[in-house]
Amino acid sequence: MKAHNDPSGYWRANIRLITGSLIIWALCSYGFAILLRPLLAGIKIGGTDLGFWFAQQGSIVVFIILIFFYAWRMNKLDKQYGVDEE
Repeated sequence: MKAHNDPSGYWRANIRLITGSLIIWALCSYGFAILLRPLLAGIKIGGTDLGFWFAQQGSIVVFIILIFFYAWRMNKLDKQYGVDEE
């Protein structure tokens, strides 16, 4: 794959990735756990309702998944823009 030499494109892609990750994390930790908890109260998971699960465990699980996704995607972006470490 040909490496790009556009630093502004690299940072735009990086900021877009960070913004998307933060939106997903905020939706899971704040939205599902606090704002949408009454709507999720009827859905049972692991012996408790889904809103409580997101507040206690779900947002942490999503955060860990986002960390691994961000690392994987940034490695691809680094290779694409020729700034990867070998």
